[in-house]
Amino acid sequence: MNKFEAVILLSPELGSQNLKSEIDRFKSNINNKDGKIVNEEDWGLRDLSYNINKFKKAFYSYFQIEISGNHIDSIKKELAQSENYLRHLFVKVKTHQELPTKLSNEKK
Repeated sequence: MNKFEAVILLSPELGSQNLKSEIDRFKSNINNKDGKIVNEEDWGLRDLSYNINKFKKAFYSYFQIEISGNHIDSIKKELAQSENYLRHLFVKVKTHQELPTKLSNEKK
């Protein structure tokens, strides 16, 4: 199992119920591929550095994941096919950083 840290950006147009269901779908996708979510943080609605699909804000979610590396591409493909996910980033790490992250402590 490899360790990854992932950040997903979700559309600001999602209601709280739809946002929760999208995050739950992401988590179940990880679990279905024999992965494990070690930790997660909700960074909330934040400004984007540049507009993405005419949006100036997005909901940020951060995850620490343990999963086999060959499943990451299929997860990325599924995220790219959904209109609700604006961007995603997966970074392979040797050890997960300690939580809470600095970004979660910043004023939103």
